[in-house]
Amino acid sequence: MDPILDWGVGIVLWFQMSSPSLDLPFRIITFMGNEGFFILVLPFIYWCVDRRTGVRLSILFLFSAYINSAAKVFASQPRPFQYDARVKQIVNAGGGGLPSGHTQSALVFWGYLASCFKRPLLWVIAGLLVILIPLSRLYLGVHFPTDLLGGYLIGAILLLLYLWLEPRVETWLVKKGIISQICAALVVPSLMIFVCPGEGKYGIGSSATLMGMGIGFIFERLWVEFECPRFWRKRILCFVLGMGVLLLLRLGLYACLSGLEPEPFFRFVRYSLMGLWCGFGAPWTFLKLGMIDKKQGATGGRGFS
Repeated sequence: MDPILDWGVGIVLWFQMSSPSLDLPFRIITFMGNEGFFILVLPFIYWCVDRRTGVRLSILFLFSAYINSAAKVFASQPRPFQYDARVKQIVNAGGGGLPSGHTQSALVFWGYLASCFKRPLLWVIAGLLVILIPLSRLYLGVHFPTDLLGGYLIGAILLLLYLWLEPRVETWLVKKGIISQICAALVVPSLMIFVCPGEGKYGIGSSATLMGMGIGFIFERLWVEFECPRFWRKRILCFVLGMGVLLLLRLGLYACLSGLEPEPFFRFVRYSLMGLWCGFGAPWTFLKLGMIDKKQGATGGRGFS
């Protein structure tokens, strides 16, 4: 027995004294840290709200997801319901528990959004969600308090490093030109895939999506150079079309490629194609259909700006 984990079980059991009364509210809150939520909201920001923020936030989020999956394999810590039978598993959760992916994702995602838009209401919302999403994981029985601390620590380090390094890296890549940008979009995710620990299931998914989106972002600056729609009706139409195709790709590619070997390779193909659609295919389609406008004073694809 581990005294730290025993202490953590006590905290989880205290939260679960309110179950099942609060099951539904915490299920809703925890969804805002699920993969499905980010599949919806990241393309929405990129296509419909602010392209520049969408690019940077997607890169940060996918890199964070990769680091989290790698850290879980190295830590190899059980979840509360696996450690103590008294803990109720209210939602499904796979893999190791430390660090908490929901906690880390909430911090980098909402922290970056708040730093970009600098609106008081957004800071309040971000602060609440960065607290409530991790607490939901305790209540639902899938994380120890120490898992949350690990997620907060890694997320804070990644967010601060990204805010500091990203402008410098972009400036350097813009000076180097398109070939260097394409090389970076190919080489960095490839190295991430190569060093995936263990089976690398989630690491391959996030790395392949990063490669597909990275190439897509560069192609978008070369051949599309779009502006997000000004009117909400067009924004909604873009989102419905783009997300509809993305879901069809997700389901269709899984149906066609699932079960084929080598499985990691075909998982890479699935996720990279979905990333390419988000980064380039959807904006190109919107432009051809007259749903978005081409950027005035275009940069000719020299960078992500």
